[in-house]
Amino acid sequence: MQATASQTAGPYWHLIDFPEWADLLRSNGPNAAIAGERITLLGTVTDGDGAPCPDAMVEIWQADPEGRYDGDFHGFGRCATDQAGRFRFLTLKPGAVRAEGNAFQAPHVVVSLFARGLLKQLVTRLYFAGEPLNEQDPVLSAVPPDRRGTLIARPEGDGAWRLDMRLQGEGEMVFLEI
Repeated sequence: MQATASQTAGPYWHLIDFPEWADLLRSNGPNAAIAGERITLLGTVTDGDGAPCPDAMVEIWQADPEGRYDGDFHGFGRCATDQAGRFRFLTLKPGAVRAEGNAFQAPHVVVSLFARGLLKQLVTRLYFAGEPLNEQDPVLSAVPPDRRGTLIARPEGDGAWRLDMRLQGEGEMVFLEI
């Protein structure tokens, strides 16, 4: 038996990239009539040297504004990064999600990142700065305090929230084992 080269995820995003999927609020899409706070999620994906990753794919999955995954809201989006490693989603701000007992998880977006050199996607969460439930969120609370900032999106005006994702090195984003 002869060893074969391992395969990585990508950079074949053009085969599964539908740019309209980055706009969860498009007029002809499943969320066109859903009410809620309109937001833009944006950021840049960089490698261990801080260089942009121009061929990554970012996917999001989120609850609706009431914190439900089983309502009418279609909470899935996908966006390829551009030449500068940037991504951008138009969506609604998710609500707090019910946790065990009477607890709630802070409003968050689940993020999967696919990029060349990865054998499988990286998974993390995007939280929103200033959310009162951030301090009680069971996942965010499990992250060491000095690393939590890598998961917190910051407001950037006009409903925009920025979360830059560094894959390695100083300021490396916290990724979750799923």
